[in-house]
Amino acid sequence: MAFWQSWWQMDPERTRIEIAFDGQQVLSVLVSLATADELDAALAGDRDGSFAFDAEDGRYTVSLHRVVFVKRWARESRVGFGAVAG
Repeated sequence: MAFWQSWWQMDPERTRIEIAFDGQQVLSVLVSLATADELDAALAGDRDGSFAFDAEDGRYTVSLHRVVFVKRWARESRVGFGAVAG
């Protein structure tokens, strides 16, 4: 029996975030809930420094003053035929 990737359950301790920068680049990564919270807190501060974090595919360091916005995916988001319209 074949299973499509969109049917897989996401780790409940992780969430996907997208970080948009002022040069129109976007970074999409899977991070721990704690990392997402720490990024939110860092962006709420003075934003003069950088923020380093581990994602599923490696370690990143971003310059906080270049961040335009961060999208944090809803935990119940689903993609594919199993999605339920709300």
